[in-house]
Amino acid sequence: MTTKPLIMLVGVGDLSARILNMLLADPATDRVVLAGRDPEALRRRANLARFTATNLNGPPTPPQTVALDLWDVDRTAATLAQVRPDIVVMGASLQSWRVITQLPKPVFEELDEAQFGPWLPMHLTLNHLLMRAVRASGTDPKVVNAAFPDAVGPVLERVGLAPTVGAGNVANIVPALTHGAAMLLDVEPGQVELRLTSQHYFSHYVPRFGDAGRGAYDLDVRLAGGETQHVDHGELFGLLDGPLKRLGGIEGQLLTASSVVRVVHGLATDSGVRAHAPAPGGLPGGYPVRVYRHGAVLDLPAHLDEAAAVAINEVCQRADGIDRIDDDGTVYFAEREMAIMRRLLGYDCPSMKLDESAEWSRELGAKYTAFAARHGAA
Repeated sequence: MTTKPLIMLVGVGDLSARILNMLLADPATDRVVLAGRDPEALRRRANLARFTATNLNGPPTPPQTVALDLWDVDRTAATLAQVRPDIVVMGASLQSWRVITQLPKPVFEELDEAQFGPWLPMHLTLNHLLMRAVRASGTDPKVVNAAFPDAVGPVLERVGLAPTVGAGNVANIVPALTHGAAMLLDVEPGQVELRLTSQHYFSHYVPRFGDAGRGAYDLDVRLAGGETQHVDHGELFGLLDGPLKRLGGIEGQLLTASSVVRVVHGLATDSGVRAHAPAPGGLPGGYPVRVYRHGAVLDLPAHLDEAAAVAINEVCQRADGIDRIDDDGTVYFAEREMAIMRRLLGYDCPSMKLDESAEWSRELGAKYTAFAARHGAA
């Protein structure tokens, strides 16, 4: 990319809307095409973002809109070939993670024990369709996936279709950990350099319960490039369920959007920005990275090599309900978590081949809709 990149944002949900506003606020990322199935919704969303940006910084480059139905791979490929985006941000899924939070609290807490892994078909399916279209389009955009990238990336990597990098999850907990470490070390947050390696389970669990649960992780805390500092992890994690506890749910999407935009900005500016991201190059789980035009490269602490980092994430992935991902992309779900889905929803998927993802997503969607209706959350 020798000029300001063209960014295609796929999806018009809450997360995509927040990402769009942030992209338009930065002159390095304000060339945006908003893509989705509903042209009228696209037009109105683009205009809202455009007028908001005008209020804040003067007239931005007007966002374009384009109709895109990911289920139609050939037409999506043709659209990509016509628009030729430099960066594609994937913000669409078949069911947002936050849908189950609308259940009555005791019901949600019971279902949440199944963790996120069993919901993989709802996020893998559209990503698989998108990446097939990217390959067929003859274009080579960098793809940033915000829909369960920790597991979607490694599944698609097995068949050579992994997005460039994910966004969110591991990155979402890093700011709070940074502020917490600064409190414990009695320094300013800007002096703390934190590198975290862990999967989605960890970033979901710690802010809610103040400990790591069954999550494996590696955490390295330094001051301005100096030596590793000793920080009591139990005390640190407890701060996230105490004085550093934040809003979650739909309001928490603001933080996720900022995590996405940090990665996109690195791609757009070739800046090598320090960040955290899931699935760089299709690796499982999340890592500290530096982001350049060509993608994200690992930025691990000296004591941790890539193999050890991957192993940590694979262990943590099991706590999230995914036992393993085979070389052909077949996913084996953990019995402990799938048993909860079976008991509550009547949904039982012990393993899933990649080309079965759409079928499983339809079954899971139907089972959940019926379950939600029984509990007054339809």
